[in-house]
Amino acid sequence: MLAWLRARPIDTLLRDAVDSAVKYVLDGARTWRFDLNDPSVDSDERSSVGTKLQYHVIEGLGLKKEPPLDTTIADRPVEIKGTVRKTWMIPREGQCEITLMIRIDTRRHEFEARLMRAHRAWLTGKKGNRDLKRSPRVDAVHRYSLVVAPPTPLPPEPLRMLDDEQVARVFGPGGLKGRLVELFASLPETVIPRGSIAVVGAGLHDPLRRAREAKVPLREKYGLVALVGTWPAERELARRMGFDISGEAWVAVYPETFHAHELDIPVPD
Repeated sequence: MLAWLRARPIDTLLRDAVDSAVKYVLDGARTWRFDLNDPSVDSDERSSVGTKLQYHVIEGLGLKKEPPLDTTIADRPVEIKGTVRKTWMIPREGQCEITLMIRIDTRRHEFEARLMRAHRAWLTGKKGNRDLKRSPRVDAVHRYSLVVAPPTPLPPEPLRMLDDEQVARVFGPGGLKGRLVELFASLPETVIPRGSIAVVGAGLHDPLRRAREAKVPLREKYGLVALVGTWPAERELARRMGFDISGEAWVAVYPETFHAHELDIPVPD
């Protein structure tokens, strides 16, 4: 089973599954939330990441949801458990079965994955909680589990880099154009993914199209030149300066950086 997993780009596949599950729960394009540690994210929502993760992992690995556990890998039934806590809760039907255990560290913005047969002798307690779920003992995890993915950074979320004052400006009442000007000014020469812009424009129709209105005031107020990954010419300019803005990402660049790479600054559209 471990060989089956490692025959694939498993770190990338699991990273994308974790990222998708987290973003599904945060629902940032509707709620303005971008961090699971945000006080507005309640404990039930945080816990639901593990449940959503199961389905994203199955889809990402090209598997099927099927009994007797969650799925089948290499002709063997497998339980998939995700957690944002320090340990996992193994349901009764998964005890003594093989479990793919994924832990999300919300502080470090990373995840890890292990494969382990969850023998009852290696689980805490005798009966477990009222749902008969039990957790693997820390020493058993270290001794008997196999590393599928070591601690691996999740895709960057630039909004997490903002300090409190910057968050207040970026999510202030100034309208989307003003918010995005403040966002790019707060994070110059930092690639801003499409999803982050959608969070800043939460609730608005087609925020990516409206975001282009921020290019001129950004240049006038802060002297920054915005490049948009939608346009091949701007995407190539960014690439030559070391920025990957594929996938409709943005980056705001100082004129000095263009000059250092002997590139012409594009005329505002």
